[in-house]
Amino acid sequence: MLSNLLIKNYALIKHLEMSPDPGLNIITGETGAGKSIMLGAIGLLLGNRADAKSLYDSSEKCVIEGTFNLAGYDLAPNFEDENLDFSDECIVRREISAAGKSRAFINDTPVNLEILRKIGMQLLDIHSQHDSILLGNNEFQLRVVDAYAENGDLLKAFQANFNAYREALKASDELKKQAHQLRKEFDYDQFLFQELNNAGLKAGEQEKLEQELTILENAVEIKERLQLAHEYLDNPENSALDLLKNAVSSLTQASRLVSEYDVLRQRAQSALIELRDLADEIDQVNGNVELDSARTEVVQERLDLIYSLLKKHQVSGVEQLLELEAELQEKLSIVLNLDDALAAAEKKALQAHDQMLAGAKVLSERRRNVTKAIEKLILDRLIELGIPNASLSIQINETAPSTTGIDSVTFLFSGNKGIVPQELKLVASGGEFSRLMMVIKYILADKRKLPTIIFDEIDTGVSGEIAKKMGKMMHNMAINHQIIAITHLHQIASSGDAHYFVYKDHSSDRTVSRIKKLTIDERVQEIAQMIGGNNPSEAVLHNAREMILKG
Repeated sequence: MLSNLLIKNYALIKHLEMSPDPGLNIITGETGAGKSIMLGAIGLLLGNRADAKSLYDSSEKCVIEGTFNLAGYDLAPNFEDENLDFSDECIVRREISAAGKSRAFINDTPVNLEILRKIGMQLLDIHSQHDSILLGNNEFQLRVVDAYAENGDLLKAFQANFNAYREALKASDELKKQAHQLRKEFDYDQFLFQELNNAGLKAGEQEKLEQELTILENAVEIKERLQLAHEYLDNPENSALDLLKNAVSSLTQASRLVSEYDVLRQRAQSALIELRDLADEIDQVNGNVELDSARTEVVQERLDLIYSLLKKHQVSGVEQLLELEAELQEKLSIVLNLDDALAAAEKKALQAHDQMLAGAKVLSERRRNVTKAIEKLILDRLIELGIPNASLSIQINETAPSTTGIDSVTFLFSGNKGIVPQELKLVASGGEFSRLMMVIKYILADKRKLPTIIFDEIDTGVSGEIAKKMGKMMHNMAINHQIIAITHLHQIASSGDAHYFVYKDHSSDRTVSRIKKLTIDERVQEIAQMIGGNNPSEAVLHNAREMILKG
């Protein structure tokens, strides 16, 4: 239940705080005093959109904070599903900065609006004064049947199957489209693949061939340069090797005289060995360079083929051509196995459809099994609320599968004897809508584990004894649920366990909305004024006190 509500800097509210009673809380006040503003603020805790224009002081942030006592409501799994810590005391906070940016927190953990809505729906049910019109909506009527049948888990399982079916059907349809396109491209893809496959390309091949062609095309000059380099190093007349040999010999003689010079001799000896190896390698490389016009032609043709393929496929290297070849091979493989893939996709979609439909039929049967019970409960309560000749029929018709199943639900209603029931939205008056919605909320209250239910003028269009009975219903609901009721009727106001009064304070430069919990004497005065105006007589005051005592 809502144990504390704090509203700061919102609309006409500068600072408002209240701690509702666990039972039936009544909120009254003159029109425009701020009752709807309070509901707007609570709506922010449920994920409604925020607007910086709603700030009382545009230079400060707005804070709406609700503290909920959740002990005994088995809501921990809902928090775990959203990776939120759960405790019996839950604090939901919404902040709106002066710049209009909104932040939301659940137990000090930042959350997005989607999570805030999911959790908020488990904490509060707000019935605004315009929501009775929803009763004429077929989707709402379906939700009423599901709520009474306690189909929540079954509906969630069906929706998972329905989504799985849609995904499987989508995958099958996309594969069919893909198959059509792939078959159109098959011959050309096969030609491209065969061309690349016949080329027998190898990674790194282009670079090696280009280097080989450079050598072949410049073989004469290369051989000349290598030969000249070899002669500088090693020739019979005057070579670097001969000079270095002489240097080694001289250093050898010097080291015999001074042993420390042997290090120099060793270095010269190493250089001589390295230089001899270099001369031999140059000679060997020179021997490998051939003047081979036939090989030059072969290499040139191979490179021309590679260049042609690179240009054709608009890539820069052989590795990319090899990747393209692999992709083409995969596409061709898919086409060659399309029939099997299509059959498997269609089978999967059919199985998903059958599983979805089986769940839908179970859901439909559960709905049909409770319609008579709902009809009886509603009619019995409507008699209490002054519609003794009401008739109600809940029709369930099969429809194409959707996220709610394969059913459409229609409430057919008549409030008068001898009148054929028709769709609610066509025949029900405002007062009848209010009483019907009150009855539905009443019979569904114990089907849902909602800690707090808020009624905003659900009594529209009723008065007198009927209003008194509606107040009694709210009081009965408050045995297992915290009820907060905004009302203009003294019959309902007198039923409350606690009474709050919303008023405008004009004492400062700017009007603000305030709220206060009324004492017994103040309740008597407020209800008396609701009955007889601003200056109630002693008889009216006595009547008000009697109503509260009997409430």
